[in-house]
Amino acid sequence: MIEAAVINSGVHGSSSAFKNNALVNYTYLNVDENFSPDLTPYHLLLTGNPTDHIALYKIKDKIADFLNQGKTLFCFSGWYTDYIPGNKWIMERDIKSIDIRYFKKSDKNNLLTGVNINELIYQNGISGWWACGHIEPSENAEIILVDTLNRPIMILDQNSTNGTIICTSGGPLNGKKSKNEEDLHAVNVLYNNLIDYIYKKQRHEQENRISI
Repeated sequence: MIEAAVINSGVHGSSSAFKNNALVNYTYLNVDENFSPDLTPYHLLLTGNPTDHIALYKIKDKIADFLNQGKTLFCFSGWYTDYIPGNKWIMERDIKSIDIRYFKKSDKNNLLTGVNINELIYQNGISGWWACGHIEPSENAEIILVDTLNRPIMILDQNSTNGTIICTSGGPLNGKKSKNEEDLHAVNVLYNNLIDYIYKKQRHEQENRISI
């Protein structure tokens, strides 16, 4: 079981975006003036869209320690404060939404399996809805998706720390997991692929420790 901490900034709907299931137990950490959570019990720290990035910057040392323990950070919101080791989010509007497309760059861990990228590009006939700006990744990060200008909009970084960092350039992903047809949308499929990946990774590491 993955114990996941979700940053809850108090925005309507943010406290119901991720529901417990057979793989993940979610705990919501509410942001207030004394925000300084204990991240020890968790395997995954999740910052959705929107998120209070000022509050997260104040605990950036805790986040770095969390990652250096071999744990995982998901960021699905353009982070305008530097709390994610090795990676920066850049907000630019030098391309019109109508011209934006997304493309697979690399996928060594099959995170895009079953993902219809066109569903990330278009929503209700409008293109470029999913990502915002781009990511300036660490040197050894794997670039999963790029935009029309070949700029990273989704990365996997397992080199900047001892842990795993997966970020989108503001592209929201959804934690719902059900058999409803609407939940087969790309944002659900991609999110569930990420969860499956870290779940298998966690089990593999646990089995290795037991065998030793």
